[in-house]
Amino acid sequence: MTRVLGISAFYHDSAAALVTDGKITAAMQEERFSRIKHDSEFPEQAIQACLEMGECSRGDLDYVVFY
Repeated sequence: MTRVLGISAFYHDSAAALVTDGKITAAMQEERFSRIKHDSEFPEQAIQACLEMGECSRGDLDYVVFY
């Protein structure tokens, strides 16, 4: 099983997505958690939510990508 965490940050609408074996497992925008419209900060809460939905931890990730 290959797990890839994609991160978009420090620009417009930061977000995270988890892809497992080529299929999207979870995708979240940070603004849904921070309640800040177009939040561009590092998506810590979105990452945590993706990992929870994917039932994995940071140690289970094979790759982390940043656009």
